[in-house]
Amino acid sequence: MTDHQAPPIPVQPAAPPRPGSLDPRELGFTPQRPVPWLAPLLLISTGLRTLLAFLFGAYLDKRELQNSLPSEVTRQVGPDGDLWLDYVADLGDGFDATYSVAYLLSRPEVTTDGHRLPRGQMLLMGGDQVYPTASGEAYENRSKGPYQAALPQPPADGPQPVLYALPGNHDWYDGLTAFLRLFVRSRDDNVGGWRTPQSRSYFAVELPAGWWLFGLDSQAGSYLDDPQLRYFEEAAQRLTAESRVIIAVPEPAWLKAVDKPGEYDTIDYFIRTIVAPTGARVRLLLSGDLHHYARYTGPDRELVTCGGGGAYLYPTHKLPARIEVPPKDTLSRRASTSECYELAARYPEPGRSRRYGWGIFGRLPLRNPGFATLLGGLHTLLMLAMAGVVAPRSEAAAQRLFSIPLAAMLVVTLLGAVFFAKPPSASGKRHARHWILGLCHGFAHVGLAAAGTWIWLQLFFHAWPWPMSVVAAAVVYGPVAGLVASQLTALYLLVAGSFGVNLNELFAGQGIEDAKSFLRLHIAADGTLTGYPVAVDRICRRWQAEPDGAPDAAWLTPTQPLPLRLAEPPFTLR
Repeated sequence: MTDHQAPPIPVQPAAPPRPGSLDPRELGFTPQRPVPWLAPLLLISTGLRTLLAFLFGAYLDKRELQNSLPSEVTRQVGPDGDLWLDYVADLGDGFDATYSVAYLLSRPEVTTDGHRLPRGQMLLMGGDQVYPTASGEAYENRSKGPYQAALPQPPADGPQPVLYALPGNHDWYDGLTAFLRLFVRSRDDNVGGWRTPQSRSYFAVELPAGWWLFGLDSQAGSYLDDPQLRYFEEAAQRLTAESRVIIAVPEPAWLKAVDKPGEYDTIDYFIRTIVAPTGARVRLLLSGDLHHYARYTGPDRELVTCGGGGAYLYPTHKLPARIEVPPKDTLSRRASTSECYELAARYPEPGRSRRYGWGIFGRLPLRNPGFATLLGGLHTLLMLAMAGVVAPRSEAAAQRLFSIPLAAMLVVTLLGAVFFAKPPSASGKRHARHWILGLCHGFAHVGLAAAGTWIWLQLFFHAWPWPMSVVAAAVVYGPVAGLVASQLTALYLLVAGSFGVNLNELFAGQGIEDAKSFLRLHIAADGTLTGYPVAVDRICRRWQAEPDGAPDAAWLTPTQPLPLRLAEPPFTLR
């Protein structure tokens, strides 16, 4: 292993021409719209990728191959013996939200609530740098491009900031191929003005005043591979009883363990076997994956989730007020002693989070037209099947030939609703509330289809001769039924969300781009760590090019102010 200070500022090539507009040909990348998370093809694709990752992930695991890469432990200390460190996660979704956060991270400083916060000398991306799936093109358009536009060149007034990145589950969907090409010893060794010094998908960084940062690649919480464990075992030899450790992980296992106790086993094993024998203390756990800000405080450490880098908002009003870490019923037979952690802060606030949920009625069909189309097709088939049963035989005989048997349609509808309440690929157990709510949702759609069938038979069935009646059903009935059914599904999501079911779909279906956040940490020369969770209530949606700016100035600037505030008062670890 090598130990070195940040190298001197390298000689940079001539700055590329600054774009004069938002034309992708000038920017060098294509700004992307937010991902329509309930689009049928995307749901199928994501489900298949999750299934393949579950079945074949161990065979495609590239972490074992990284044993041949350099095993460096770097050291990052600011010129005054302190360090400013930025943390952002879940950033590679729509351009407006991603670039709003990237623009703020690239500013020389931001001022909020009376605090002047200099730009981080180190930027840590905590996972899911791209959505919905990883590829070279997706990284270029959804993460690297926006961050390069925010900080095109190293700043002229100081040392070049560094960037470290952890892979999340979306980064793993291509087996980590594109992630390694971009962040691990990439050819240009830069993402815009940030230098990328990491040599593997995991890393250990020595920070000022006895602080250390360990970034773990747990591949969706499964396990830590042997080369990674050996890497951290060697790094931990430099820890002492006075050392304090920050551990960054791809998922907030302390929260997911509430429903699935085994989720925290990997982190607990790492702390027990790697960190604890040295006498060092883990004071801070950092994660993204859930797209909000939340901090749990306990007797020995802080547990922080900060996934507000650009992806759709995830609610906070259902967060438990108290958790036990590790859970007392953990699957590990040699777990650490359980401690209670209290919810100290969250963003957005619970009331605002609840109000966001009501937006599902308008946003569901607008954000996900393919989902509304799918519902329209399902209800058209249901109507044709019901009409073929209840209509007079002489009038419905021909139509019956073009309809699916009613029993089959009822089974498909009810099973689809049950699996929607708790997909097989989702983590955690299927509880009674998933079955009850799923079946109620399915029967509600059957009832809606029955009402639609009655209206169709009474008003429109005789208006067109066969086969025009079947065509009219697809052209006229389908779109209307899809819109009405989408509102029924929205009502279900709102009700189910109050029971903690389909919370992700309730907010993913809206694709809320506002309420973003990042965490700015300051480690003073005396060892005091202070955390400033910066909240962005509204993102910018209109940008203007700055063709005459300095080489290190942002290519695009907001035409409207970005309102900043702290999600909570600064927290301090001494």
